[in-house]
Amino acid sequence: MKILALNCGSSSIKYKLFDWTQQRTLGMGEVERVGITGSSICHQRRGHQDFVLEHDCPRHEVALKLILDTLVDEKVGIIKDLSEISAVGHRVVHGGEKFKSSVKITSEVLSAIKEVQDLAPLHNPPNIAGIEGAQAVLPQIPHIAVFDTAFHQTMPEHSYTYAVPYEWYKMYGVRRYGFHGTSHLYVSRRAAVLLNKPISKANLITMHIGNGVSLTAIEKGISVDTSMGLTPLEGAVMGTRSGDLDPGILLFMIEKEGFYAEQLDKILNKKSGLLGISGKFMDRRDIYKAAEAGDVRANLAIDIEAYRLKKYIGEYMAVLGRTDAIVFTAGAGEKNWKLRLKVLEGLEGLGIVVDKEKNRNTKSREVETDISAENSKVKILVIPTDEEKVFIEDVVAILEGRYKVHTEFSYSFEDPGYKRLS
Repeated sequence: MKILALNCGSSSIKYKLFDWTQQRTLGMGEVERVGITGSSICHQRRGHQDFVLEHDCPRHEVALKLILDTLVDEKVGIIKDLSEISAVGHRVVHGGEKFKSSVKITSEVLSAIKEVQDLAPLHNPPNIAGIEGAQAVLPQIPHIAVFDTAFHQTMPEHSYTYAVPYEWYKMYGVRRYGFHGTSHLYVSRRAAVLLNKPISKANLITMHIGNGVSLTAIEKGISVDTSMGLTPLEGAVMGTRSGDLDPGILLFMIEKEGFYAEQLDKILNKKSGLLGISGKFMDRRDIYKAAEAGDVRANLAIDIEAYRLKKYIGEYMAVLGRTDAIVFTAGAGEKNWKLRLKVLEGLEGLGIVVDKEKNRNTKSREVETDISAENSKVKILVIPTDEEKVFIEDVVAILEGRYKVHTEFSYSFEDPGYKRLS
């Protein structure tokens, strides 16, 4: 059984073809600049050099056809015929309150996804375009939606309700939803294994730190609070997103500059965060390099990011009462030891003590590591995320008729003997 996983963004499509029977990835890649001039595909195969081809892709459907043609190409392909693909799994960023689990896409499901697309105007429309394009090219096989928001549907009402007129929630669905759900699910289940605890007894703070950043308070295995909100804009400082800010700032800047909603949207999502503070960089590697060279604003960006993350740890420890472990994951969470150290320093009074040498030596995206000092009351874990593993297992379970909502479903990676395969 071969599953094609698709992640359709506004101007890109990432893909992975996974062989469930052999439990391995056959190939993956990305089409960039969809709808923009200069589009191309970069296709990766096991044991081969990357294949790169420039190809005009004015629409998502054209990009999807390029991906499928590449998968079966005689020279660079990884399957002989598209009939080998059993199903397509689609990442959908926002499911609103309608979806608490992954589902097979029917016309009714697709309509429901469209109904909540205004909650994620930057993400859901390309997700929908990807679904419709893939269904047009591969109409004969099942298509499955996997939602970023589903994991957080366990949050209690007092966590997800904003202190704004309650009618906004009833009329428009204004509430906290949370994102990066598959990542938080994966690392929390793996953390429970490392702690030798059933997930139903594990209290965790999971920290997904990539270009986008979100933290989740997990009590007895389920999400009870998370830093992203109605949209992925709220929460920690991110690469180009502002994270938390006083909403009065928006009113103030509208008065000063006469900004329209579209302008503020672009500023807060594309020109803020680490880029806004440093004035130059959104990539942490560039920021740390500039800081070492004496760039004052790069140093300020580093300080602000770590400070905000530290505050969230304290907040979520208060929410949980007892914290078994703090888990770092995603690109910077897994590889940036300097950021982890800056976040954790000074938390010894909360029972959080990092082993500096272990932390400094932990830079891999392949190995799970405990970087706690021996006297640390709270474990500190670095766990490489595997969102695609959650994705694929949901799809296969739905195809086989054994899938349940994640609070009632066990994944293969919860087995103590599980070994991650490429």
